Amino acid sequence: MLKWTDIHDIAIELTDTHPDVDPQYVNFVDLRKWVLALEDFSDDPDRCGEKILEAIQMAWLEEQD
Repeated sequence: MLKWTDIHDIAIELTDTHPDVDPQYVNFVDLRKWVLALEDFSDDPDRCGEKILEAIQMAWLEEQD
């Protein structure tokens, strides 16, 4: 099960789930929604803040490179 702290693993899942999306242009509202929708994700939605979403977005960008 993925938690908010599993930033790199979340980035890998997002790369697999949204292969045609450029993470640089994803807003945090959509990013949060997509993370919560991941099949393996199981954490409190309220434990997520802007810093976590920013870290996920950066990891996702690195994953695509």
